[in-house]
Amino acid sequence: MDRNGLKKMLILSWVAILLFSCTISFNPTSTDTNKPTNVPPTAAQPTETQGSGIPLPAGQVYSAKFASYQQDQVSLPQSFQGGYSLPVALKQVENLVAVQLTQSQLALLSQNGFVVAAPDNSPSSIMTEFYQGYESARYGLVPAFITTDSVFHIYHLVFDKMLRDLEREMFIPMLKELTSAMISASKAQYDQVVGTSLEAAALRNLAYFSVAGSLLQTGDPIPEEARGLVEAELGLIMSASSSTFSPIWLMEGQPADMRYIEDYTQYIPRGHYTLSPELESYFRAMMWYGRMNFRLKDRAEVQRSLMITKAMREAVASSGKSALTLWQDIYDPTVFIVGKADDLGVHEYGVISDAVYGKNPDVALFADEALLTTFIDTARKLPPPQVNSMWVWIWQDQDEVTQGFRFMGQRFTLDQYVFGQVMWREVGTLAQPRDLPKALDFFAAQGSELALGLLHEMGENNYENYDTKMQKVTQEVAKLELDSWTQNLYWSWLYALKPIFEPKGEAYPEFMRTDAWARKDLQTALSSWTELKHDTILYSKQVMAEMGGGPGDPPPHGYVEPNPEAYARLLALAQMTYQGLQARELLGQNTLANLNNLIDQLKFLLDISQKELAGEAITEDEYWQIKYYGGWLEAMTIASADPEGEGYSARLEDQKSPVVADVATGIDRVLVEGVGYPAYIYVVLPDAPYRIGVGVVYTYYEFVVSPADRMTDETWRTKLETGQAPAQPGWTQAFISQ
Repeated sequence: MDRNGLKKMLILSWVAILLFSCTISFNPTSTDTNKPTNVPPTAAQPTETQGSGIPLPAGQVYSAKFASYQQDQVSLPQSFQGGYSLPVALKQVENLVAVQLTQSQLALLSQNGFVVAAPDNSPSSIMTEFYQGYESARYGLVPAFITTDSVFHIYHLVFDKMLRDLEREMFIPMLKELTSAMISASKAQYDQVVGTSLEAAALRNLAYFSVAGSLLQTGDPIPEEARGLVEAELGLIMSASSSTFSPIWLMEGQPADMRYIEDYTQYIPRGHYTLSPELESYFRAMMWYGRMNFRLKDRAEVQRSLMITKAMREAVASSGKSALTLWQDIYDPTVFIVGKADDLGVHEYGVISDAVYGKNPDVALFADEALLTTFIDTARKLPPPQVNSMWVWIWQDQDEVTQGFRFMGQRFTLDQYVFGQVMWREVGTLAQPRDLPKALDFFAAQGSELALGLLHEMGENNYENYDTKMQKVTQEVAKLELDSWTQNLYWSWLYALKPIFEPKGEAYPEFMRTDAWARKDLQTALSSWTELKHDTILYSKQVMAEMGGGPGDPPPHGYVEPNPEAYARLLALAQMTYQGLQARELLGQNTLANLNNLIDQLKFLLDISQKELAGEAITEDEYWQIKYYGGWLEAMTIASADPEGEGYSARLEDQKSPVVADVATGIDRVLVEGVGYPAYIYVVLPDAPYRIGVGVVYTYYEFVVSPADRMTDETWRTKLETGQAPAQPGWTQAFISQ
């Protein structure tokens, strides 16, 4: 072996030790065609497995754990005692006259023991939030049926408020300061290399950070040398209407298949980021930092990433904080919330740079072609992205094209990994590509036979290789262990959903063992998952209300949907959220109060649901708490709204329950998941005397739009209110009736 070969081998060994990473990769099947494919976001670098072969992201392997996950034990009886048999004779239901149901609704009520009324989206009668339905039932003296849907919806409101507060109070100021520091450091590097072979790369870095500075309105002037590039890029970002070549990434003499195509429709602010200009600016800047890839296949982009890494490790902001500290103070909390970056970043590149170039190298050293080759060869040994978020020509090797450096990379999530395994190029053919997944794919991969059966009914398994890939990913997910499912808030939320859509056995009332209820449960899980996707769309917040009434007559005997395992997992998630934020001094007073109230309520629901299944007595005080559940929902909804003006009147107009999130990008189309206005559920309660209980549940939608029409919550609500929304999935008609 020659000296250079020996040196390269030693570098590789040292880097491997320092990164503590193993190189596990998933190689997609390559197909020789001449058509581009655009497959959806997030990409993962596996450095370890989840006990199943599913990769964990290698990007930023140094993030510390925020909090542990501790779940209460759940006790279930061998079988549910008492209750009625189906179909239920409605003449046994003593308060049926208290609700007005149509003949078709009564038929489903008798057949299944419950029915969901189709939502009324007309502006004159719309139910905008869950609490309104419960308060209406209370004033009508109808027993409450507390649904799993309603309490998961409250966690979504608390989570989204928490994230908005963190972004406004911490992440936005820190990102501005970090960006300004990087503009200054990039300008110094540019001045140092003007007239050398690194000039073009340094200029593009200066433009890259100046784009973010302009989006964030940091006040940093755009350097004249970079103005043309910056203004061209800003024009594409603000128009957010197409996929095209990035001006900053386009280099003179670059081959056509090397030109970087960016999907600028991704910069349409969505989720809660439409609530203020400040959040819109943050959304665009973080999308810019999260999406733009400095590819290993392009030598100039590797030089750019090396210069950024050097600047990050050396720059100091005006506050005296290092750029790396500011970066970490944004990155670490978002790891706790959503997960680790999918891509290689400053830590990985820093380790390899130290090995190849030495500590604190002069920036001019990055022009050395031999050392650059060694760096690229070494970085190639690290795992490639697992979920693709950028344009790749179909004849190209996806791993080779997508592996690279991102400044603040988007995060690996299990759902996106599953989607990537069951869509083109993995599934389908060039003539019939499965370019979009369905949300049901994710639930089928978690073992839901109902979800898989529905997908087969829709003909999804007619796509070539679908069943093979679904079987593969289902086996992988089945091997996930608790530490994987509870590694952060995003994954723990997914874990809390699993008991909802799992089949209910003999421990549960008969109405919960029907096919119709299984479909209702699947809608619940899909809807809460949609809220999760909405809240984390960029990566993936107390006042008591008037309760009304008084303690005169005995309270009606309401009922809690007995889903103790789901409540126990959501309780553990809420406690993990509290502890993790508190440990890093990120727990604001509003979030503290919201989480404390939610934790108390979840303990109550867990206790009552276990009592119901075991046939134990419910006390009068507990029935009072069930009766006033709507008041608690209202207080939590108000507390999770943003204050407005000096008087701090809560912005309840922003708390309308419908939300929407695009979750995958196909070939000129986008998959959208939507939660509509809530609907009433009527249940024949299973404890004698049999009576109607009234609760509120989600409504769920899935549809496709063009990339330029990525939808905001406001647009989605308008479509619902004007009768332009698509129909709900056909399989929901087993439990929904007009």
